[in-house]
Amino acid sequence: MIRSNVYRRLLFTALFLAACSFLLVRFWPSGSVPSLGPEVNKQAVQEPITQQAVETPNAEVLSERIAEYHIEVKLDESTHTLIGKQTVTWTNPGRSTVNELFFHMYPNAFRSPDTTFMKESGGKLREDKFPADGYGSMTLKSLSTVDGMSLMNRVQYIQPDDGNAKDETLLKLRLTKPVRSQEKVTLRMDFEVKLPKIFARMGYADNFVMAGQWFPKIAAYEKAGVRGRASEGWDLHQYHGNSEFYSNYGIYSVRIQVPDNYIVGATGFPTKTPTIADRKKFYQFYADDVHDFAWAASPNFVYFEEPFSSSQVPGVRIKLYLDPKHKDLKERYFYAAKTALSKFSEWYGKYPYSTLSIIVPPKLGNGAGGMEYPTLITAFGAEDESPGYDLERTVVHEIGHQYFYGLLASNEFEEAWLDEGFTSYAEDKLMEQEFGVLPNNAIQASYITDPAPLKLNAWRYKNQNHYAENVYMRAKLVLLAIEKQVGEKMMSRIMRTYTQKYRFKYPTTSDFQRVVEQVTNRKWNDFFQQYVYNGMMADFAVENIDSRTIESNGSTQYEATVHIRKLGANYPSIPIVFGFSDGTTTRKGWNGEGDRIQYTVTHKAPLSWVMVDPLYSIVVENKHINNYMRAHVDEPVRTRVNLSVIKVIEAVTNILGW
Repeated sequence: MIRSNVYRRLLFTALFLAACSFLLVRFWPSGSVPSLGPEVNKQAVQEPITQQAVETPNAEVLSERIAEYHIEVKLDESTHTLIGKQTVTWTNPGRSTVNELFFHMYPNAFRSPDTTFMKESGGKLREDKFPADGYGSMTLKSLSTVDGMSLMNRVQYIQPDDGNAKDETLLKLRLTKPVRSQEKVTLRMDFEVKLPKIFARMGYADNFVMAGQWFPKIAAYEKAGVRGRASEGWDLHQYHGNSEFYSNYGIYSVRIQVPDNYIVGATGFPTKTPTIADRKKFYQFYADDVHDFAWAASPNFVYFEEPFSSSQVPGVRIKLYLDPKHKDLKERYFYAAKTALSKFSEWYGKYPYSTLSIIVPPKLGNGAGGMEYPTLITAFGAEDESPGYDLERTVVHEIGHQYFYGLLASNEFEEAWLDEGFTSYAEDKLMEQEFGVLPNNAIQASYITDPAPLKLNAWRYKNQNHYAENVYMRAKLVLLAIEKQVGEKMMSRIMRTYTQKYRFKYPTTSDFQRVVEQVTNRKWNDFFQQYVYNGMMADFAVENIDSRTIESNGSTQYEATVHIRKLGANYPSIPIVFGFSDGTTTRKGWNGEGDRIQYTVTHKAPLSWVMVDPLYSIVVENKHINNYMRAHVDEPVRTRVNLSVIKVIEAVTNILGW
């Protein structure tokens, strides 16, 4: 999920640091489900612009398919309600007998202001605020075995993270019969979702619907050894203000009923041509080897479809569901999607699915924008008819999630940086190479005023900004710092090895560290302990300068002793530049050993200034203000420098827009 507000809030810091730098150095079949509606005649429905292709499942099995869902859902547009039935089969992947199942009931996060999600988020997410009359919820209408035995008296809501009794986002079911290793259990469920007004990735806005995290979803079950577990068990968490999602891979067969004028985009691909009966339209979608299923619907979508293939993408149908306001921007969306699929498949392994759907919500549906689901992403709400590179950046970022969230199934509850940070790193790479948009890493680093461990439960960060600054921004910089030390070619090998080795395998931070060490053939404990497991940043300061004049053989020489101090984490190579009054410079390097180092320099002209890392190559340093010191500044000069900084800020403000 992209968090553009973080970048926008960098403006003032960006302008100030840019000005100072300029002055100082210049430079995602078992059982069936009863039908929700009448059997329909087989009247083919042509989608606008082009016919949606009907596909059949691929025989290749890419993942351990632990859950299988057969769902029918209908949209009641008059009440903004989803009425659903599902048959779900769960296979016990472990060796231990299981007596309970757990289901995520995510829509209940929006039931009241007292849920854990609403309390933690304060009713705000990114730049969206929860509408006062926008509440929604999920109601479990029935739960039974396949032979009709009701299990409703065997369920209870649990709150393992915070004990909030008013939070009903996690459901426990006590089974009547235990499920032994490799055995299956099949359940039938009826449920209703009163959609909230769009907020936090799901809901409705006028006649636009975003169904994300909309069905009772079985929690993730981890075998011993998965993600470092000593013993197998469930991974159980409530829906938190900062957290996203984590699930096992499975199979989804979903029938969606909407009004006959609606167009639906969904995870996976259609296995039947949409049909119409009694003013209702019926879609049938299928997806396997995915860990979630989402869909969106609107009568206003402008639909386009294009095939795409490359050396690492055998063949994908890119499906574009545009809000009318962006209908003339289809080429930009397609280009960004094709570029991202091509490059990311080249860098991180081929995209294994046959479809990729892009949903562009209306402006009022922006709360559903900038989000990833298996084979489906959402862009930001259509507002500006001529947007800048935020359009491409959002598409690129969310397609990046198809790899680090989709193909790796990183645990976004417990190790969100493995998805968001890695995706942000990949996003920056592609935006720079293909669109010429360079990140200002020094400015972004300076914005990180409260660094925290990256391997931290998502809800343990202080607030949304604290979460975003670390999980997105600092995490990206940590990866870039590894690249700076090993070089781009070796970093490419690291990323490729990691994404290929743990494809469909739920990796952890320690798994990534092992890959880094294997590829580079050296230990990285010190780096990971400081920058990943602890919330540290680098901070190197010019502590003081002592200058003196010396006479030697009748000539005057100028000697200066410079004290450089390490105030933060270690870093293996610290460049230092000494500038003299005659315009010459001397460069030295410090290996970072110890807490400080002292240099004595002698020159024919006085030392004028000293700066640590003038080119900002240490991307994990966030306090640049103490990197520079002048050997001597008298009051008139100090005043002129301050005035010059103000004038540069004014000039940059006039040149740059945000």
